[in-house]
Amino acid sequence: MTKKLFARALTAALFGAALSATALPALADIKDYHFELVQQQAKVGEAVLTVRLLDKRTGKPVPDAVIFAKRIDMAPDGMDEMTSKIEQIASTEPGIYRFKAKLTMAGGWRVSLGAKVQGETGTVEDKLVLQAVK
Repeated sequence: MTKKLFARALTAALFGAALSATALPALADIKDYHFELVQQQAKVGEAVLTVRLLDKRTGKPVPDAVIFAKRIDMAPDGMDEMTSKIEQIASTEPGIYRFKAKLTMAGGWRVSLGAKVQGETGTVEDKLVLQAVK
């Protein structure tokens, strides 16, 4: 009789484990996220740059990321040493991140960003290219 109870208990435990394993959320990889520019061009001078952080799996914006690294330079035009100031400013839309930058001349500018996504390990890093026009 104990053999029969043990077999039933084991079957129930295995069935319960199988059900709970399928209920676990899919874990994301930090490579499942990326930044993209909202506008590909900006005017020379004081510019507001808008980027979107997206989850590649769903296409949805990712809110509340902590952007800890930002840089802007003219690397696309072969002038890596030509940098400018860039600072993050407030945004009212989730998943949208805005920056104020001084684009000192027309040409290609590279925006480099590093961010931490809530609940994920690792860092999202992207390099985006925009065109500054007069």
